[in-house]
Amino acid sequence: MTSNSNLLHAPNAAQSADADAAWQADVRAGVRHVGDLASLPLSPAERAAAQAAAANHKVRAPKAYLDLIDWNDPADPIRLQVIPQPQELIEQEGELDDPIADHGFSPVPRLTHRHADRVLLFPTYQCAVYCRFCFRKESLTSIGRGYSREALEPAFAYIAAHPEIREVILTGGDPLSLPDKALAEIRARIEAIAHVRLLRIHTRVPVALPSRITAGLIAALQGRLMVTVVTHFNHAREITDATETACRTLRQGGFMLLNQSVLLKGVNDTVEVLEELCRELMYRLGVKPYYLHHGDLARGMAHRRTTIAEGQALAAALRARLSGICNPVYVLDLPEGGGKVPLGPCYVEARDGEDWRIRGLDGQVRAYREVVGE
Repeated sequence: MTSNSNLLHAPNAAQSADADAAWQADVRAGVRHVGDLASLPLSPAERAAAQAAAANHKVRAPKAYLDLIDWNDPADPIRLQVIPQPQELIEQEGELDDPIADHGFSPVPRLTHRHADRVLLFPTYQCAVYCRFCFRKESLTSIGRGYSREALEPAFAYIAAHPEIREVILTGGDPLSLPDKALAEIRARIEAIAHVRLLRIHTRVPVALPSRITAGLIAALQGRLMVTVVTHFNHAREITDATETACRTLRQGGFMLLNQSVLLKGVNDTVEVLEELCRELMYRLGVKPYYLHHGDLARGMAHRRTTIAEGQALAAALRARLSGICNPVYVLDLPEGGGKVPLGPCYVEARDGEDWRIRGLDGQVRAYREVVGE
């Protein structure tokens, strides 16, 4: 359960062998190394450019995710998320190795404590799929360590010693790339700490490797803690029968499902694409659109970032088109550990004491007077 073994070992041969064999085969048949790019239907020039970019930042994608790509479309939204591109090698001034200061708020290895009541725990630095826009890609490339009990001991001790911590967020790397046995061990260690109330899991697995969501995985995560699974769908093309089954399995396991997307130029930066994504997440998958992230300042990702003004316009258009339950909050995760701040448009036009001028979703500005008691 260390190094590159995360995705290729079931907890034991007797438990859920058929289910585990399915997702393990999906991983093996996909792209796992730079050399695997040769098997994809790319032109010689595209392949050379992709290999050059992948030499700097890891490449990985399961076969099921690659099968969603329309290889005849150079602008296919899934292709743009996982196939390395030469623009990634062009770094802009102001881009950062650690865009949200994970390392600066890490009191012990594999743990980040930016906000008083919650911590990030990194059980692995490996993923089922490596997204080209990942804000942690420097860590994934330079660290590359998998799971071990010993590596997490200082983090567990830190959580136990800080009673203000109510929520532990498993991230990485992708925690659901770990075997069921490892997940069960981590869950048991966390739930043994009495002041922890909620376990949150940030994962791309239901999107890129939905066959990994098995009965064994559900059982590994069930226990005393409330469990929230935060998925990462960026485009409605990623929503399939298989992802629907995976999300239904998670819901039936008793887990709350949320989604955080990243606003990506050329992938999902139109109101029509985002509207379809948010509707399908809520209505088909039962996943609440939670955050729409402005692109972080990861190195080599300027070609995928929109302007904040463009993002605000999209957020305003979504607010007018979608019900509240389908609307994500447009946020920027500030550098230097400033946290996620909402960037959505402001509807207040003016204020004079108790008298306000507020713009409605129809664009009209209306007067509103506050009426409050003593």
